[in-house]
Amino acid sequence: MNKMSENSIKVSIVVPCYNVEKYVSQCIESICNQTLKDIEIICINDGSKDNTLSILHNFQNKDNRIRIIDKKNTGYGNSVNMGMAKAQGKYIGIVESDDFIEPKMYEELYRAAEFQNLDVARCCYYEYHTADNSNIKRYFPWVPKNTVFCPLNDDLAPFWQQPTIWINLYRRAWLEENNIKFLETPGASYQDTSFSFKVYSLAKRFMMLDTAYLHYRVDNAESSINSKGKVFCICDEWNEINSFLDSHKEIYEKVKYIIPAIQLGNYRWNYNRLKKEDRYSFILVWHKELKKYIKRKQLKWKNFTKKERRQLFCIAYFPIIKKLFNNNL
Repeated sequence: MNKMSENSIKVSIVVPCYNVEKYVSQCIESICNQTLKDIEIICINDGSKDNTLSILHNFQNKDNRIRIIDKKNTGYGNSVNMGMAKAQGKYIGIVESDDFIEPKMYEELYRAAEFQNLDVARCCYYEYHTADNSNIKRYFPWVPKNTVFCPLNDDLAPFWQQPTIWINLYRRAWLEENNIKFLETPGASYQDTSFSFKVYSLAKRFMMLDTAYLHYRVDNAESSINSKGKVFCICDEWNEINSFLDSHKEIYEKVKYIIPAIQLGNYRWNYNRLKKEDRYSFILVWHKELKKYIKRKQLKWKNFTKKERRQLFCIAYFPIIKKLFNNNL
């Protein structure tokens, strides 16, 4: 396949890769088979120690739309930022290298983005289970579908989604104008958290399609989501979110009351997956952040269930209790 000129590239698809020899062929093949042909595929090999790079080169030999960046291991955030910086398309998509996509995904997202002049086009996805080849559709029913709106001004519903950055199509010029990038904390995980928050805070025209096009592999044992040792990575993301809000006061005023509730979902999930000996140190960090929210009068207790209010009250005022019981939240 001949290389395209820069002006003909409609979508740049960024694929960060690290030790994914089991899955990367299915991923890249699904991207190469897109019905939208005017794409470039930017694969970033983040210092893989297996055969990932060799597999990528085999695909590149068959399809000249594939560009490979081979570098030492510097982490997910740096990999995706590097791919986005090299992108030439009008829009940017991100696909995880252990996932795979339906043939019409980028044609449909691109069509929606162009027709509706969107900053961000989004679709639904499937949770894919390798063991039995099964799919469960994730629909985010509280988010309006097939209608254009501004998350910050019209409906805060997108903020309540899981980050799932890989079902979005982003207008590249808009990302660059707003300097929206990933944190590059070495060895960190969950770097989609602050990125996603900034996206929904700054998007003026957003639309979510009601169709699922991506298969998100939930049972990859090597995924960073399954790492038990990364205690405070999610805190780094929330420090970035709060720094962002400190410099965008108008955004802060519109989201300040939902911040503790969204953080609760993130922090509760992180706490429950930690080793028991790491939990109290994490609770102490959470305790300090809750006290800050209370001081700022951001914590609206009515926004939480009775169980959540008990949990947050305990963490905010009596964190030692969590150390004594060390039970799940």
